[in-house]
Amino acid sequence: MPAPQEPNGAGNAIEISGLTKTYAASGQAAPKQALKGLDLAIPAGSVFGLLGPNGAGKSTTINILAGLVRKSAGKVTIWGFDQDVNPRQSRAAIGVMPQELNIDPFLSPRASLEVQAGLYGVPRRERWTDELLELVGLTDQAESYARHLSGGMKRRLLLAKALVHRPQILVLDEPTAGVDIQLREMLWRNVRRLNEQGMTIILTTHYLEEAEQMCDRIAIIDRGELLLCEDTAALLCRADSKTLVVDTGPARAIPALPQGVQAQRRADGRLAMSYPPSRVPTDALIDAIRAEGLAIRDVAVEAPDLEDVFVQLTSRPAPR
Repeated sequence: MPAPQEPNGAGNAIEISGLTKTYAASGQAAPKQALKGLDLAIPAGSVFGLLGPNGAGKSTTINILAGLVRKSAGKVTIWGFDQDVNPRQSRAAIGVMPQELNIDPFLSPRASLEVQAGLYGVPRRERWTDELLELVGLTDQAESYARHLSGGMKRRLLLAKALVHRPQILVLDEPTAGVDIQLREMLWRNVRRLNEQGMTIILTTHYLEEAEQMCDRIAIIDRGELLLCEDTAALLCRADSKTLVVDTGPARAIPALPQGVQAQRRADGRLAMSYPPSRVPTDALIDAIRAEGLAIRDVAVEAPDLEDVFVQLTSRPAPR
């Protein structure tokens, strides 16, 4: 697959400004505002994580980008094309691997890809069906009915369908939900390869460890609002918490520690002390241990992960 060209604009694959979506009232339910003036820029060539709890607005945002949901207000630019001015070009620049298994059960993988390519207007001479089938590991199942494929194989087919028109941007909506380890590794191997060739990847996932490992930059949204958008390394530094784990030998006592430090003895006897490094220096913990006459046989520091940051940011009380 040839490397995507640079977007028309300031080097962003997608630019979202003031994006609002309000779903109309239904029955007894009041109108629901799913997005509340979302502003977001996704750099071209990045692996970008779009995270948030259930109901945060992730799926609404993706469906608007894919042209499946009409926004209420705001501006969306995809690969330099204004979605309102150039809807066909903007839609052609993006491919979406949905969370739902929307596959015709009576078509083979090869036929599914050919139909999808036809819907995008890809000329026959420019189609790369065989290469796609090989990319996702479905060459041996190319002529089988989709209804005979396993759940994992159907997800592979969804990835191939998202790539038939050679988009510059690939959106993966919960791509590894409920899949086995082998499929997950295959998926991420292909994603890394596509990204190395220049494709921009947008990922939504509930597996925060996955996002931490894969994404260059992460945005967290909640209740239709952007909480933050930062490089992954900078985001992890937001959690003002570390754990110092010290092997003090057979001693079981917990020394007197500075205020704000929580300590416990783990099952293996090591002393684990959680503390905010912005207010409590690590040296103060070491000094407190030595003041008690305890031996220090080994020391390890456990840094926070993305889950810690995510919980801190999305645990705010709901508005009344």
